[in-house]
Amino acid sequence: MMFLLRLPSLIVSTGAAGLAAGLVMALMAPVPVSGAASEGLAPPASFAGIADEATRSAALFTELGRVLTSPRCVNCHPVGDRPLQGDSQRLHQPPVYRGADGKGLAALRCSSCHQATNYDPARMPGHDPWFLAPREMAFEGRTVAQLCAQIKNPATNGGRSLADLVHHIGDDSLVGWGWAPGPGRTPAPGTQKEAKALAQAWVDTGAACPAD
Repeated sequence: MMFLLRLPSLIVSTGAAGLAAGLVMALMAPVPVSGAASEGLAPPASFAGIADEATRSAALFTELGRVLTSPRCVNCHPVGDRPLQGDSQRLHQPPVYRGADGKGLAALRCSSCHQATNYDPARMPGHDPWFLAPREMAFEGRTVAQLCAQIKNPATNGGRSLADLVHHIGDDSLVGWGWAPGPGRTPAPGTQKEAKALAQAWVDTGAACPAD
């Protein structure tokens, strides 16, 4: 198995046999069966009956918020230095940490296990690159209203404009992984194309935020 062949080098490079053993145990342990198809997202046209533009804009973001608050997004946008795993959003096992660049500590980089694509026999998600969002972009524990204010603010959204946000949500392939996460993980609601349409409609109507 491609993944298991990497374990000896992992043990040598980290000098942490116990950590590698924990990785094997985590991979072999039973996990809740999930991966069910997610529900679709309402299209922007379905909000046309809301006459007030700001109210319509906030409603559009609330629908988009179903994606942002899903485990597929939140797990890689934690408030702490450890990613979350699975639909249950448990702490990552084995214990790994953000590191200075969000790609893991020097002893155990994200890429030591997460390859360019999902490796389904080991239930190992993959994408190149694979990393945690910066701390200021944490989604964990945020309400939809708080997320709206956060992702509009260049200081907490990676310096992105509203147009950049639409592109990030709708075209970034790592974001797109959330809709094809592999076995045992429920995809984000809808599709990336539907999420992009909602994000664009939200921006076009003034990017208003819902109330708490």
